[in-house]
Amino acid sequence: MAADDIAQLVNSLSKTHLGDGELSYKGLGLKLDNADSVEELVQEIERQQDLRVLRLEGNTLGVDAARAIAKALESKDQLQRCYWSDLFTGRLRSEIPVALKSLSSGLMMAGARLTVLDLSDNAFGPDGVKGIDQLLRSDTCHSLRELRLNNCGMGIGGGKILAEALLECHRQSLVAGTPFRLRVFVAGRNRLENEGASALAKAFQTMGSLEEVHMPQNGINHAGVTALAAAMRHNADLRVLNLNDNTFTKRGTLAMAQALGHLRNIQVINFGDCLVRCEGTIALAAVLREGLPVLKELNLSFGEITEAAALVVAQALVDKPHMEKVDLNGNCLGEEGCEALREVLESQDKGDMLASLSDDEGEADDEDDGQDEDDEDADASNGCNGCNEEDFVKENGTAAKEESPSKSHFPEAVSSFLDCPSAEKLLELGEMRKHLLPEVNILDPHKAVEVLLKVASLYSEVPVAKATVLETFDMMLRKLLSGSALQAYTTLSTLLVLIGLLNGEGKTKKMPLTPGLLLCLEHAVQQDYLAQHHASLLHTILSKNRKALKSRSGSMDRFSSALEKRCLN
Repeated sequence: MAADDIAQLVNSLSKTHLGDGELSYKGLGLKLDNADSVEELVQEIERQQDLRVLRLEGNTLGVDAARAIAKALESKDQLQRCYWSDLFTGRLRSEIPVALKSLSSGLMMAGARLTVLDLSDNAFGPDGVKGIDQLLRSDTCHSLRELRLNNCGMGIGGGKILAEALLECHRQSLVAGTPFRLRVFVAGRNRLENEGASALAKAFQTMGSLEEVHMPQNGINHAGVTALAAAMRHNADLRVLNLNDNTFTKRGTLAMAQALGHLRNIQVINFGDCLVRCEGTIALAAVLREGLPVLKELNLSFGEITEAAALVVAQALVDKPHMEKVDLNGNCLGEEGCEALREVLESQDKGDMLASLSDDEGEADDEDDGQDEDDEDADASNGCNGCNEEDFVKENGTAAKEESPSKSHFPEAVSSFLDCPSAEKLLELGEMRKHLLPEVNILDPHKAVEVLLKVASLYSEVPVAKATVLETFDMMLRKLLSGSALQAYTTLSTLLVLIGLLNGEGKTKKMPLTPGLLLCLEHAVQQDYLAQHHASLLHTILSKNRKALKSRSGSMDRFSSALEKRCLN
């Protein structure tokens, strides 16, 4: 070993932290190529009898140097935390798995029981995951509580390998009587996409022990998000969920909203830059209103959210005493919308929790209503094996992916009415009107709302017809609003989209905003089944829809007046 290299190493070692079981070479920028280059380092490891923490991040490690360090680790059975991020800068990709296998072997030979393994910022790809595969499957990791693999380029293949290793670790830990209870999982910027995320979701669901999940920037869309949502609901102690910069769209957001309803301990939700959009935002507002009792931070920035949907979220925060930060920056609020949002939060004494709105995109154009309408169809080509959509159930317990009953399941008279609605057919149905409403799918009440609107379109001032229409409308809307807040809010947002009062997603055929429908809604807001917060949601959306207000008719006036009266009570 050259004298200059020895001097550099001695100087570097003088800066390390020794004591309390920790040995740190963090950020020293050492180029460790072979056994000679790590001779002094190895001696320090060997001298540290109670080594519990080894920090090697910020250096660059070659294969031969890794073998020498691994040999020294074979006697370190008390080692618990390995911080080995940014450890292979400038190394050939083929070298990294070999080095990782050597280090893994040293840990396993020692019989160490790891609690923290951090290999972030090592661009090792799927082959790098193979380098730690045996380690993760071994009893050395039965005790693992934090696994950090941020920015490692694992890809779909690496995600699948990792998932299988975690599942095997869990299986073997149960056999050994030392259950694997991973608490923190970090894997941002890894190009996991749907298949990698779905594979990991299976592992997460099986473990059920996660407290923090960080998976931003992974190219995951609604199929993978749905799989992760299904897994999250089985992790009751989850406190932090960070899926920033993936693509939820409506379907992914609704699935995630349903999962969040099962999580009582979550404190931080980061769905920024995830395209949650209006319907998804309203679904999240429903969960905010009904659950998430200890939530502290909510990030919905850059989600193509309009003013009305943002205000619904702000109103849902009224009973959230622990809230510290709400981020709605980069959305489509407009100058007036930003001010309205501030006013709502200030009225709740929560004005200081609102993050900057400096990157607001301005009001959304009406032409944006159906933007990216092929998002979800395109998602289908980005495979998602085992995405667990069946884990999401309708309010009555039927699987969410199951279609609504076909018309052949209805009595003939009901099918005839649905094919060609008329007031006469509705009257003739009598008691069979109870069969009009399809099974309610909490993730997609579209079919049920369409039937509701068909009934409302038959409104007339003829006494018998009016009474029948209102009675049927009440019966159906009561059922649609009687479930969870999530079901009620998705029902109302779907209704608002179908009549053109709320920006929707995809190819949605709008139904006319008829005087009959407005009068049915005027009647509904005066009934006990429509709660005040339902009325508040309708009032917020309507009051922010300039197009509807410009064409105010007598029926619109009546509906608006009834809403305002109900909201003031």
